[in-house]
Amino acid sequence: MFIFGLSNHYKILIMKALKYFLFLLLISVIGFCIYIAVQPNEFSFNRSKVIKAPTSMLYNKVNDYKNWPSFSPWIEQEPTANLTYANKTVGIDGGYSWSGDILGEGSMKTLNVKENKLIEQHIQFIKPFESESNIKWTFEPNEGGTKVTWAMSGKQDFMTKVMTTLKGSIEEMTAPYFERGLSKLDSIVSADMKKYTININGETQHSGGFYIYNTASCKISDIEATMEKTMPKITQYATNNNIQMAGPPFTYIHKWDEANNAVIFSCCVPTISKVVTTQDDVLTGQLQAFKALKTTLKGNYSNLKEAWKTSMQHINNNSDLELEENGPMLEVYLNNPKTTPNPANWMTEIYIAIK
Repeated sequence: MFIFGLSNHYKILIMKALKYFLFLLLISVIGFCIYIAVQPNEFSFNRSKVIKAPTSMLYNKVNDYKNWPSFSPWIEQEPTANLTYANKTVGIDGGYSWSGDILGEGSMKTLNVKENKLIEQHIQFIKPFESESNIKWTFEPNEGGTKVTWAMSGKQDFMTKVMTTLKGSIEEMTAPYFERGLSKLDSIVSADMKKYTININGETQHSGGFYIYNTASCKISDIEATMEKTMPKITQYATNNNIQMAGPPFTYIHKWDEANNAVIFSCCVPTISKVVTTQDDVLTGQLQAFKALKTTLKGNYSNLKEAWKTSMQHINNNSDLELEENGPMLEVYLNNPKTTPNPANWMTEIYIAIK
């Protein structure tokens, strides 16, 4: 060996250098271990996004693990991973587990929920390394929709501290996935709300009947905003005066003038008998039975223009149908946006009088 061919003087110098190197290495290792040991024993972080959607829609989407493949940024990386759902996937004790080449193995379980406000979960990783953390979702109504916050917290053992020291903090490694997941959640829910169908039901007989109403006129482009102000007034009048409704509220279109961008309409509440009103802007009317073409829109009211256009085209293209000039034209609202938060589930019936 090289060292044995050296003089004793050089041997002593090399041994001293080796001793100092080992001593410095030991000091470095001890210093590194001390640095690791004094790192925080716990971690927590969160990411938020305001999503233009009803709070209940977002809560329900997150609360059911069967929905997670649609917005999970991890499953997006390995869509062929094996997912196993528990007997219950919604609410407390709901859960699912996963295994895959990229995802590794792990499971998640819901510990606590507060409807439309809070979801608390526990996540456990088995492979490629063992760890566990707490997940918390909060949902806050916001002027722009709903503020959704996705948070993660947990303890850091020594090996976790070593990993985060070498690779970056858990927040640095995980937060981008949270941001991606919130963006995907936004896209998925927005797409859900835009779904709609228009169905021509065909000829029918509308039974007519008594109703109370108030009338408004505005630009066609302003009809939705105007209706949002006038319809609640007539429904509130019926409620305040204990008037029994004979069906869902509806709109009676009196005049639709696209050339001048003008519309005259009444917001109506059907009643079981004639009502004598006590308010100047609330009147009583009676609708005579009439033959009509019925069309059903399932979806956001923003699609009503297309539903009307489809209905009129159906009449024009069918020689057996003839429009009744100055006849009733109605929109009947079968459910309430307050109780049916997803616009894709709003049901509207259109009745156009025909001869």
